[in-house]
Amino acid sequence: MNKDILELDGVIGGGQVLRTALSLSMITGTPFRIVNIRARRSRPGLLRQHLTAVLAAAEISNAEVEGAELHATNLVFRPGPIRGGEYRFAIGSAGSCTLVLQTVLPALLQAAEPSRVQISGGTHNPAAPPFDFLDQAWLPLLRRMGGRVELQLHRHGFVPAGGGALEAFIQPSSLTPLHLCERGAVIEQRADVLLAGIPGHVGERELARVGKRLQWPDANLHCTWLDQRHGPGNILMLTVACEQLTEQFCAFGQNGVRAEAVADRAIEPLRQWLTSGAAVAEHLADQLLLPMALAGSGSFTTTHLSEHLQSNIQVIEAFCPVTVRCRSVGKALRVEVSSRA
Repeated sequence: MNKDILELDGVIGGGQVLRTALSLSMITGTPFRIVNIRARRSRPGLLRQHLTAVLAAAEISNAEVEGAELHATNLVFRPGPIRGGEYRFAIGSAGSCTLVLQTVLPALLQAAEPSRVQISGGTHNPAAPPFDFLDQAWLPLLRRMGGRVELQLHRHGFVPAGGGALEAFIQPSSLTPLHLCERGAVIEQRADVLLAGIPGHVGERELARVGKRLQWPDANLHCTWLDQRHGPGNILMLTVACEQLTEQFCAFGQNGVRAEAVADRAIEPLRQWLTSGAAVAEHLADQLLLPMALAGSGSFTTTHLSEHLQSNIQVIEAFCPVTVRCRSVGKALRVEVSSRA
């Protein structure tokens, strides 16, 4: 293992730079120092979900950490051996449970024993993939790569109340390459609205907008009312199942934003993805890159080179013996991961 400390500048991206660095530091045994954490964000430094990710990574790898405190902009992380087992992590806010999970999950796949991880906080957060996205879009692809993981949602948690909980069961696994150049024919399309402590007409208007703009029949439009104690919260999820994968596009209700405008925020990226011919959209592209790097190779087509994807490539190439190449293919972008060894 390389024990030289790796220097990173967090100004190149947001919290994903830190999370990817934590995952790969644990797996490779490479210590790192990061400065300017989330420097360009409106609230720079470590927020509760980022701090929880740091502390969770430290716990599963018996790491030495300097700077693990709220709002810190500099951090040093020196990992030890990864240990599977039973873990509970509480964010203490509506910060994203799914992002904390994605920080520790790749490392726990490398552990010698199975793991059970329980995380409480926000499960449906506008700044992160909601639980449903992980379960329906990301996890099936990880399983195709050999990842043996099961997820359970115990309670929804929205911003600002939080209070959600999820659980993951992770078996030691070796990842194999995956190539996703085409999504294949569309098999199923559906829209789901979740409402917690929000008037029903909000969901009805969101679904009506989806039906009108996408020409989806009423049978594909669904509304679920959650216990109001889980709210207030409102999310619209547009799910498209294709032959090769499932994609999902989400939008959250906000005070002062009309229901129709909320629906448009999910509809527009879906239409962009359909028009591009790409296999995966922006957010799934971000989350496939790290598993493919751990597998040693892989490829996919996506809609464009996002800031997150670009910064993620820089961090992955700094830690791993892989090269990531991007080139235009028609209206899409082809991303290829290959081994430097």
